[in-house]
Amino acid sequence: MINEGRRRGICSILGIGVAAAMLLQPMDVSATEINGGNYVLQQAGIASMFNVDLTQEEYIYIAQEAVGASWGYTNIGIANQESGNLNVRAEASTKGKLVGKMCKNAGCEVLDIDKESGWAHIKSGEVEGYVSTEFLLVGPEARLRANELVDKVVIADTDGLRVRDEADVNSAVMTQILKGEELEFVEELDGWYKVYVDSEEGYVSAEFAHVEESLDTAITMTELLYGMGVSDVRVELCEYAKQFVGNPYVWGGTSLTKGADCSGFVLSVYKKFGVKLPHYSVSQSNSGTKISKDELQAGDLIFYADSSGTINHVAIYLGGNQVIHASNPKSGIKISKYNYRTPVKYVRILQD
Repeated sequence: MINEGRRRGICSILGIGVAAAMLLQPMDVSATEINGGNYVLQQAGIASMFNVDLTQEEYIYIAQEAVGASWGYTNIGIANQESGNLNVRAEASTKGKLVGKMCKNAGCEVLDIDKESGWAHIKSGEVEGYVSTEFLLVGPEARLRANELVDKVVIADTDGLRVRDEADVNSAVMTQILKGEELEFVEELDGWYKVYVDSEEGYVSAEFAHVEESLDTAITMTELLYGMGVSDVRVELCEYAKQFVGNPYVWGGTSLTKGADCSGFVLSVYKKFGVKLPHYSVSQSNSGTKISKDELQAGDLIFYADSSGTINHVAIYLGGNQVIHASNPKSGIKISKYNYRTPVKYVRILQD
């Protein structure tokens, strides 16, 4: 029996190619016709295109269900380093200028691969450059991994979309979001999407929202990410925070490795740089100096509130319209657009 994650990944390995081949040359596929797992692909005339280890059952499934999902990529690659970030360079050389970094499991479009030199030309988000193929999954492996990693988000199709505490139009409103803002998808119910509003679960009407799938992408380097004139300590703070992406969310926690909630994450990151902050987001919002959106710099704090206006979440601004935060039990520590929800307050802690 093929599990659901691998089933969907297998479908995306061959996609339309197998389907088209089979339309041209129909086959009666059965287990007795499989020879070493290659019969279907050989008959379709495309076996040489892929180097993939699939079971007989999986080859049969490909032939029967050949459809694909590429998540916006035509030739997907997945960063596959053990830890840290994969460097993206301006040239295919370890001496090339750094133009970006890909966190583990970030996705990219593979534009070209030079097998002899061991470098791949890629584009990920706003970053285009070269990465070592030693740390990049491509082809079937990349599609299978991507299928396991893809995030679903619910995007509002109208302003003032109400997020309710139950899947019922008569239930209490937790908060409202603007058109284009996104929440993390949990599951689809009868006419409703169950979502995460940071650490809390809520519901939005499927009539006024839609679901999209996405993968993490590369992060731009200092000039683009942090802006001109940003101090070294701000850059160091953001780089320090980013190494914990993917670690767990734990309510009340302050551990950057074992688990933290939103304010615990902020507290612990700032503690590394000699700044003492209280644990709760409301208290943190009253620390430092209130600033405007136009004054934001990397390392400043952004706060979000519930429908009553009470602050209930905090994130660290990275620059480039991105924040890093301990989001919820499903996603843990992650990087998001700064306006994935409407910010209500901006605060400067570092007085540099």
